[in-house]
Amino acid sequence: MTTRKVPPRLPTRALARRAADVVVVLHGPNLNLLGTREPEIYGHETLPQLDAKLVSLGRELGLTVECLQSSHEGVLVDWLHAAAQRSDVLGVVLNAGAYTHTSLALHDAIAGIRLPCVEVHLSNVAAREEIRRTSLIAPACIGTISGFGADSYALGIRALVGYRARA
Repeated sequence: MTTRKVPPRLPTRALARRAADVVVVLHGPNLNLLGTREPEIYGHETLPQLDAKLVSLGRELGLTVECLQSSHEGVLVDWLHAAAQRSDVLGVVLNAGAYTHTSLALHDAIAGIRLPCVEVHLSNVAAREEIRRTSLIAPACIGTISGFGADSYALGIRALVGYRARA
């Protein structure tokens, strides 16, 4: 008997109040180590602290922010696909970490879901190593925000909301 692997479902932490009021924030590889991994580059704030701030910002903006982290490329792709199947998702804010520079699969998933996606990075990737200066996902995203630490995520959410308001 052959078993088929079922992609993980996108968890819903809160019920949406109306259509198109959820922003999905996806954190890629190693972001679970925030606060301890190279704090001189990524800061001292932990991922749970960052997520709590984003959820709070969402409440201020009248949105639900759902934050997920995986170090596995396929899981991130599956979550992008799952977000596209939901009618309440406004868009995605994605920090793909190192997959930014290597993942054609994430690029194709973003391009294929037709949900607006904002690429974010804690550090200024343009001022880092040469390999980090090229983003394979940027052409599929509506914009990129980097170099503002944890504020990059908040700016990404605000940019996404503004983009949708203009659309």
